[in-house]
Amino acid sequence: MVCAIQREDLIIEKNIQVYLMRFIQSRYISTLALALFAMIAFWACSATKKNSSMSVRQSILRSVYPVLTGMTRMMGVNNKILVAGDGDEPKRSVYDIPFELIDGQPASLSAYKGKKIIVVNTASDCGYTAQYEALQSLYAQRKQDLVVVGFPANDFKKQEKGTNEEIASFCKKNYGVEFPMAMKTTVVKNKDQHPLFSWLSDPAGNGWNSAPPSWNFSKYVLDEEGKLIAYCDPSVEPLSEAFLKIIDRPKP
Repeated sequence: MVCAIQREDLIIEKNIQVYLMRFIQSRYISTLALALFAMIAFWACSATKKNSSMSVRQSILRSVYPVLTGMTRMMGVNNKILVAGDGDEPKRSVYDIPFELIDGQPASLSAYKGKKIIVVNTASDCGYTAQYEALQSLYAQRKQDLVVVGFPANDFKKQEKGTNEEIASFCKKNYGVEFPMAMKTTVVKNKDQHPLFSWLSDPAGNGWNSAPPSWNFSKYVLDEEGKLIAYCDPSVEPLSEAFLKIIDRPKP
């Protein structure tokens, strides 16, 4: 009986030790996470002082972008890729849809016939905003046969509150954006959706795809003849192997 009681006491004591260690470890991890966040915030504040066009929030989001994309890839969030089939042809031409550039000039995608076109909905205050850098890099490397067109939108958690002038300045100063930017618009499916994004997300227009942007920095890829060949979720990075494979598809 005494031995049994002693064994029970030892088990209880061991369990208490295990619980205490788990508690200490969890508090330790939390403390490390808080310390890391504080370091990022401090760095972001310092960077913001040097760069007045970027808010503290924007600096923090830019700093944590690599972690964000790594986590979303591991969790399988926002990383969908949809690709057109061989027989999927547009029902009407995307080149006929007008839009306005961010400076108010009229435009259409017909100006880019013969090039692959990446249409991307953008935002200045999003965890994916740092993709501006990769998009600009891709555009700079391949501008002879590829163009990126950004469409700022305030549709997701109001992460693009700036005016067209503020957006243009932010993109240029912080990411060196040189590719065409359109005027701020609506990209989600509702009565105000821009006609171009209606075409991109409606099989009656593009011939096969019904997926609207799932979040900021969703990407639609059109081939040299204006056919939609792929839709990519925000976590699919512009310089990733998967995305470049789409871009490198042979001309029709």
